[in-house]
Amino acid sequence: MIYFDGHNDTLLRLWRFHRAEAVDAFVRGTEDGHLDLPKARAGHLAGGLCAIFVMSDPACLADPARPPRTGQDRALREATEMFSILLRIARQHPEAVRICGSVADIRAAMDAGQFAAVPHIEGAEMIGPDLDALHVLHAAGLRSLGPVWSYPNIFAHGVPFVFPSTPDHGPGLTAAGEDLVRACNALRIMVDLSHLNEAGFWDVARISDAPLVASHSNALGVAAHSRNLTDRQLDAIRDTGGLVGINLGGSFLNPQGERTAKLPLDLIRRHVDYIAGRIGIAHVALGSDFDGTTIPEGLRGAQDLDRITALFGNDYNAEERAGFAHANWLRVLERTWGG
Repeated sequence: MIYFDGHNDTLLRLWRFHRAEAVDAFVRGTEDGHLDLPKARAGHLAGGLCAIFVMSDPACLADPARPPRTGQDRALREATEMFSILLRIARQHPEAVRICGSVADIRAAMDAGQFAAVPHIEGAEMIGPDLDALHVLHAAGLRSLGPVWSYPNIFAHGVPFVFPSTPDHGPGLTAAGEDLVRACNALRIMVDLSHLNEAGFWDVARISDAPLVASHSNALGVAAHSRNLTDRQLDAIRDTGGLVGINLGGSFLNPQGERTAKLPLDLIRRHVDYIAGRIGIAHVALGSDFDGTTIPEGLRGAQDLDRITALFGNDYNAEERAGFAHANWLRVLERTWGG
């Protein structure tokens, strides 16, 4: 089985813990982390959406009562540093990694045995209301963007981490957020809904002409975490031909909401079955959140992806399993990006 993943935070891990040797750390592999090139090859992970995520100011994180703020200057500097890691990996090791801006690029990388890396922004704090940075990032290879992480910014309100809770927290897109979505549509940048609150979700559904995608979210009907999707949101994703990427994070898998690794792998299957039962397996794929969350102890990382599809047994046929593993992502990205 060949896999394509909807979300990883590996660039953030490399930037935080291996910055001086980030290229070698990814290509040769490290003991820490869920994803690097050797782990990807061991698990037949052919590529994925590689997130660039700027963390909030430490003082904001330390004080829950203090509204989080990340200035655009710092966000753009750190985003550029993370983006540079990916660019340098691909430039120094073109035989191993290709930055992909089309599904044709992804397929060519798969055929060549290269890791197909798609740059993704998780939280658009580095983009101002003039959207100038969006155009520069797009020219550098950006093809997927989540307007927010789980905090508010000038574009929208992120859904906070609350259990038990629905994603109904706060107002929808701002006027700048609506402009951002329209600009992403025009540039054929995928808009990722995974950290957006429910009001923002419905605003994107109203404005966007692209399939609705939540790259790393699960089913609220299985685990009542605010980051998971309601049945009505799932229906909207189906109706636009969109996709849900199954998040392997314990907080979002666990019906008790606790962030823990001590969870059975069968919980992954429960979320797949719930979403597939509601909207069809063609709208379900992998959105691991590798290097950004706590995953079940039965998985070490990308090298163990076959343990996930093994959970399906014979209940899904070969075409459906391949769809979950990679084909559903390629179909939705092709519809979003164009030919």
